[in-house]
Amino acid sequence: MERLNELWPEFWQAALETLYMTTFALVMAGVLGTFVGIGLYITRPGGLTPNWLVRGILELLVNFFRPIPFVIFIAVAMPLTRAVVGSGIGTTAGAFAIGLAATFAIARIVEQHLVSVPPGVIEAARAMGAGPWRILFTVVMPESLGPLILGYTFIVVALIDMTAMAGLIGGGGLGAFAQIYGFRQFEPVVMWVAIILIVVFVHLVQTLGTWLARKVMRR
Repeated sequence: MERLNELWPEFWQAALETLYMTTFALVMAGVLGTFVGIGLYITRPGGLTPNWLVRGILELLVNFFRPIPFVIFIAVAMPLTRAVVGSGIGTTAGAFAIGLAATFAIARIVEQHLVSVPPGVIEAARAMGAGPWRILFTVVMPESLGPLILGYTFIVVALIDMTAMAGLIGGGGLGAFAQIYGFRQFEPVVMWVAIILIVVFVHLVQTLGTWLARKVMRR
């Protein structure tokens, strides 16, 4: 406990770093991943605007990068991280790498949930004279909003997990705090305090996401 009392400033700094990386990565991956997912959906065969070339390029990107383990992905994305962020190490660099990795997962989640919208609903909108973009934004997106919220919730939980691995490039956060001050210095109390706060973050995110999804689906 004595050691923990000495480390409170570093602990709360690590908590803020985890929140920063998660928020940064969520905004980045949410925007990019949603656009890619919508692109996959509308350009698929039988989609709103079929285009085999665009679909093929997006499929190649998602299928190539999504299976790469995040620890390896950090190294793969290092040149791009340096070019965009200006550094390959640090909290912002870690957040960028996390956001880039999550983009491809979100893209596939978005596509899968959009595809689940019943074809009959889309055909009814077409019969009423609605164009592809109107169908997308007034029919398909609202119909799949509840499941999409649950999908994004799953991704946020994964992002919190990934911040722990961002410590490998000096990203900081609670995962790095638990490893440096807890595991490596044989201080189990310090390690478990960090782990408990990570669990609390995950629980709050999951609870909020589930509540929002239920509220949307009951409308």
